Amino acid sequence: MANALQEQLLKAGLASKQKVRDVKTQKRRDKKSRIDDGSSAFKQEVAEQKRLQALKDKALNEQRFAEASERGQVRGLITEFTKSAIKIPTYAEVKFNYTLDNKIYSLYIDEKLQAELLKGQLGIVRYEDKSYLVPHKLAERVKLLVPQWCGYLWQQDESKAVVVEDDPYANYAIPDDLMW
Repeated sequence: MANALQEQLLKAGLASKQKVRDVKTQKRRDKKSRIDDGSSAFKQEVAEQKRLQALKDKALNEQRFAEASERGQVRGLITEFTKSAIKIPTYAEVKFNYTLDNKIYSLYIDEKLQAELLKGQLGIVRYEDKSYLVPHKLAERVKLLVPQWCGYLWQQDESKAVVVEDDPYANYAIPDDLMW
C-alpha cells in the first residue's frame, strides 16, 4: 500500500497506469536534481542573521570582559569565588551533571547541596578545570562578567510561573531531580 490515493484514482478510472508511472518518474528526477523551491535563500538569510548575531554577542562579551579586566573586577571575582566557594564533600554519593560549552561535566555532591542547587540558592562556576559551588548572587555576577565560566545557574522564568489559587496538589512537592 505505497500510495492509497493513486490506487483509488486508478480504480475510479480517473488516472491511468502510464500517468502514475510518469508522476513517479518525475518525482524521482526532481529529487535527484534537487530543485530549489526558493526556501534555500530564506535558510541562508536566517543562517546569516544567526551568524551575525553570534559575532555581535561575542564582540559584546569580549568588550565586557576587557572593561572588567581593566578595572580589575575579573581578578577580584576570581578571588571572591575561590574564597567563598562551598566545600564539596569528599564522600558524596549524588552525581550532579551540568553542561558548559556543549560539554557535560559531573560533580559529586550530597543531597543537601543538590537541593540548594535545584532551588536556586547555589550556582556552579568552572574556572581552570575546577568546579566551584558558590552562592547564587555571586554566580549571577560571574555570568554577567564572564559567561563562559558559569556552569550552572538556576533561573526561574516569571513567564512560566503560574500561580493557581485552587490547586489541589499545592501541598505536594514536584520532583524535578529524578534519578535513574
